[in-house]
Amino acid sequence: MWNWGNDMMGWGGSPGWGLFGLAHVLWWVLLVLGVVVLARWLFAGGGRAAREGEDRALSILRERYARGEIDKAEFDARRRDLGQPS
Repeated sequence: MWNWGNDMMGWGGSPGWGLFGLAHVLWWVLLVLGVVVLARWLFAGGGRAAREGEDRALSILRERYARGEIDKAEFDARRRDLGQPS
């Protein structure tokens, strides 16, 4: 039955069980961290890409206005379309 001699709680005293338990805990920690990193990458990346796209569009619009490709009225109209205040 149980060996209540020298080992803790009758588990047999083999050092392999301790390593198995440590590996099991590390597996779950890595799994949870992986899910958190993936979620942050997916959700933060989408918002940042949208902001960068808006900034890029406004930058192109300013370049076109500076080169004289569009006039002031068209620049203002397109800037309002992009949701930028005047």
